[in-house]
Amino acid sequence: MSKRFADCLDVIDRHSEALFEFLWCPVCGHEVFSHIPFEGVFCRHCNTQVELQESQEDRGYEETVLTCFDTDTTWNLHVDEKLRRDLLGGSARVKILGAPGAYEIDWWSPEPSKDWDPVECGEFDGMEEPAEVSYLA
Repeated sequence: MSKRFADCLDVIDRHSEALFEFLWCPVCGHEVFSHIPFEGVFCRHCNTQVELQESQEDRGYEETVLTCFDTDTTWNLHVDEKLRRDLLGGSARVKILGAPGAYEIDWWSPEPSKDWDPVECGEFDGMEEPAEVSYLA
């Protein structure tokens, strides 16, 4: 690539690190995500895939992001349901409004109900996997 062409490229940072500092996995409650180039972003603890999309409307907020979680790649949902909660239908979306340091959740889809409720951030902290199945993780 020529230097002249490279100087014309603009890098667009659509999703800040602050957004990932706010996010947590609704399957296991952990907050650490890994980016695998050309593959995607995954929860480091359970491997749930995370995809970010810009929302069609922003209602005047600095950032409006749709975050999609998909459990196709998630491991060990069957190990201990007390430490993980599968997503109803295998996926869920959350709409996040705000700005760095002031994010808030607008809605979840599917809507939390008696059939499904996202794991809260850190909900399972301090709990350990049973020793007899830890080798599966």
